[in-house]
Amino acid sequence: MTPEPRETRLKRMLMRSMRRGIKEMDILMMRFAEAQLDTLSDEDLDLYDQVLSENDQDLYQWVTGQVPAPAPFAPLIDRIAAAAKDDPVSRRPV
Repeated sequence: MTPEPRETRLKRMLMRSMRRGIKEMDILMMRFAEAQLDTLSDEDLDLYDQVLSENDQDLYQWVTGQVPAPAPFAPLIDRIAAAAKDDPVSRRPV
């Protein structure tokens, strides 16, 4: 099997980030993907690909800190949560 080119992989992962299934996760994962996906190492992309395969309800609880993320995912989940908090759109005055 031929390895997936990085550009193709990034496009696929970006699409999977914004088409999660529940709107809250679409928003959280897209913020991270748009901000950091293209800067991730190949190893981090492998891990993010695994995270994208996780159940939305579990992922939501991990990202929001309701439940601790499994150890292999914890550093990446922390980065996803930080990206959601750093989004300038969420800090605009109403």
